[in-house]
Amino acid sequence: MSFMDSIRTCFSKYVTFQGRAQRSEFWYFVLFLFVGQFVLGMIDSFLFGTVTTIEGGFEAQTNTPVLSGLFGLATLLPAISVAVRRLHDTDRSGWWYWIALIPLIGTIILIVWFASKGTNGPNSYGDDPLGGRGYGGSDDGNYAASSIPRAGDQS
Repeated sequence: MSFMDSIRTCFSKYVTFQGRAQRSEFWYFVLFLFVGQFVLGMIDSFLFGTVTTIEGGFEAQTNTPVLSGLFGLATLLPAISVAVRRLHDTDRSGWWYWIALIPLIGTIILIVWFASKGTNGPNSYGDDPLGGRGYGGSDDGNYAASSIPRAGDQS
């Protein structure tokens, strides 16, 4: 899934908490949120804030983050929605998102789950968003099969 497809998908499934989201959909949307908040925060600082020159650079701050605040409100539900669908792809309930309330440990656990590979094929939350082909699969076109066993294969 491309960067633009990911953003389009996340906004079209604005409050869809059912189904599954592949890793690229989730991480491209997280990148979009990070870059959007950073850029709009900088614009807020320059438009509505105070810029102070200090030794070796400058410092910008604002008490009225208008643009980044509106962006945050507009993307809050899609961000939660894609996170829940990403948890579904790893065959976990969306309620596990509440683990983020545990300081540091909860966030680390969620990052590991978000970065882990989803289940191959359908699971209890729906069909595989990759169409059951997984990441690479066993048939990669013209490539010869490897003689090196994969991790977890029984010999």
